[in-house]
Amino acid sequence: MSTRRHLGLGTFFVIWIFGGFSVAVQARANGELTQHIGNGVQAALISFTVGFVLISSALIFSRSMRTGIVRIVASVRDGSLAWWALPAGVLGGVFVASQSFAVALIGVAMFSVGIVAGQTLNSLVVDHYGLGPIGRQHITVRRVMSALIAIAAVVVTVSHQFGNGDAKYYTMFLAVFAGAVVAVQQAMNGRVSIAGRDPLSSTWMAFFFGMVSLAIGSLFGVLFTGAKAQLPTAGPWWMYLGGFMGVTFIMTASWGVPRLGVLVFALISIAGQLTAGLAFDIFVPVAGNTVTINLVIGVLMTLVAVAVGSIRRRTP
Repeated sequence: MSTRRHLGLGTFFVIWIFGGFSVAVQARANGELTQHIGNGVQAALISFTVGFVLISSALIFSRSMRTGIVRIVASVRDGSLAWWALPAGVLGGVFVASQSFAVALIGVAMFSVGIVAGQTLNSLVVDHYGLGPIGRQHITVRRVMSALIAIAAVVVTVSHQFGNGDAKYYTMFLAVFAGAVVAVQQAMNGRVSIAGRDPLSSTWMAFFFGMVSLAIGSLFGVLFTGAKAQLPTAGPWWMYLGGFMGVTFIMTASWGVPRLGVLVFALISIAGQLTAGLAFDIFVPVAGNTVTINLVIGVLMTLVAVAVGSIRRRTP
């Protein structure tokens, strides 16, 4: 598989806004929802259900979307689409569940920095082994530098918490794991999008599998861990925006990854995430969470990683 590697200004801003800002808003909304429901998995299930209802509404009116789903199923049957790419939404469910739990403890911007480390490092691996839809992209010095700078940013951000026994220290590792999961999910969604020739059809598939996996996880929690199935009875209306923002992000990823690859898409969307995430934590902070100088330095270092990783190179 191959595609053009040219990054135009329009493509950059589409991914920066819709691929970046949507994740930051989704993180804040899902974190708020978790605080009012008390269970990250159930909050993620509500978010995915809202998103699935929205994308299914589009399915009713979009013939190209329905045709795309038929193409996806046919591609799995004839072997042109690997079967393991289809349930990408399961990884999306893991990400949203992690996001719902972590943001309530460490805030949007700090969670975003954790995502940067996991996403950029794993994007190197995903692109190198050709898991994404545009084939193998070898690990280069430029790519490694961008990942290392991003990881250093995470270390700077959480350095003041090392050794103090704070639960937030462990939550940062959950954020890094969530970022690694996103890199794989984006590669799988990109493959599904190419098979369906329509980003909306791959988005519907992602939300279907994500919702089903979270429903199973929630049921398991109720039956075997003593968790209570419940719905929030209070809270701001915007805490239900997570599903809508999830649709926006997955659709953007399904469109952008086949054009740019997993790492470049990740770096651009990261810029948008951090821009919005830092603004949230400054102007609408999570209760008890403050922006420290470590966080500001970490965000700036991550932006340097974005710049290094986004330098255009000549393609032979």
